[in-house]
Amino acid sequence: MSIRERLSGNEAVAVAMRQINPDVVAAFPITPSTEIPQYFSQFVSNGQVKTEFVAVESEHSAMSACVGAQAAGSRTMTATSANGLALMWEILYIAAAMKLPITMSCVNRALSGPLNIHNDHSDSMGARDSGWIQLYSETNQEAYDNLIQAIRIGEHKDVMLPVMVCQDGFITSHAVENIDLLEDDKIKNFIGEYKPEHYLLNPGEQIAIGPLDLPAHCFEHKREQAQSMINAKKTILEVANEFEKLSGRKYGYFEEYKLKDAEVAIVIINSTSGTAKTVVDSFREKGIRAGLLKIRVFRPFPEQEIAEALKQVKAIAVMDKAEGFSAAGGPLGADIRSALYGRSDGIKILNYIYGLGGRDVKADDIEKVYNDLLEIAKTCKLGETYRYIGVRE
Repeated sequence: MSIRERLSGNEAVAVAMRQINPDVVAAFPITPSTEIPQYFSQFVSNGQVKTEFVAVESEHSAMSACVGAQAAGSRTMTATSANGLALMWEILYIAAAMKLPITMSCVNRALSGPLNIHNDHSDSMGARDSGWIQLYSETNQEAYDNLIQAIRIGEHKDVMLPVMVCQDGFITSHAVENIDLLEDDKIKNFIGEYKPEHYLLNPGEQIAIGPLDLPAHCFEHKREQAQSMINAKKTILEVANEFEKLSGRKYGYFEEYKLKDAEVAIVIINSTSGTAKTVVDSFREKGIRAGLLKIRVFRPFPEQEIAEALKQVKAIAVMDKAEGFSAAGGPLGADIRSALYGRSDGIKILNYIYGLGGRDVKADDIEKVYNDLLEIAKTCKLGETYRYIGVRE
């Protein structure tokens, strides 16, 4: 029997962390993720968890402490946003290269400059190639569910990689929604004890972690790391299937919303998916075959599965809440084009940049995108493929 609650996204993540009861949490406050370690520190103070909470002087120190703790054999977690994630940058790559399954809640916020505390995806998208698995969350419920699954995914023996669970700053992190929590004992059983095979404090095995890696071996180590990301695809679905049996909630690489017979579709990430679904419903009521594909797993990138899901669509718009500064579009747009190339070459593809710095995205904006797609599907004239929506030009 699930527990019905009303929680913000940050509270939901903190509750999941309490139920997981990690060995170590190291964190430094930054808006809008500050509430997560704040709530969790109260659980520590109240004796509800046995976690060693490490209050550090910066995000660089937070990730460094996480690396040390995880390497020593401890299940370790943290949370951050935007400039805090940027300050961790050096250590993100080190954590992934050492194959340390640290779990991070990333509350998405615009990455300076100019200074802005509101939501877009420039922080996590900037870290997309750091070697971390990335899961994205439309709702508070998904942020809670993804964090629980992240532990099992990262710690799987065939993966052993850090996992970043993303949600939209303020939009979900501070907004209160109804949420179904699982009982503590069920989470404990689902997660299990952390039993690393290799760790620094193991008296039966002497190892070094993070030594100088010269040309004779570095390439092979990066190839092994890449294989772990490939292996994660299978593990993500296995964990999702187990979680569905536990919770009744189904997860995959992405969500297909009225996509099977869609003529036009949007590909999107995180909370704006909810707005887009409402627009899809309104178009469907008019007899227009609109659909949506919401990305949940961005790293590893499920290119074959995405191409299969979109193969029947005439025109798609990929929505990026981050500017790639490539003069050709955003990061999600580039990956979707790559996924379709050679598999579904006939599909017309637009890439829209939207919502930067917290700019509101309204149903009218999404309607315009769908109307653009309908015109392209009708005329087969693509026009400018790299577009903006909701900006004053």
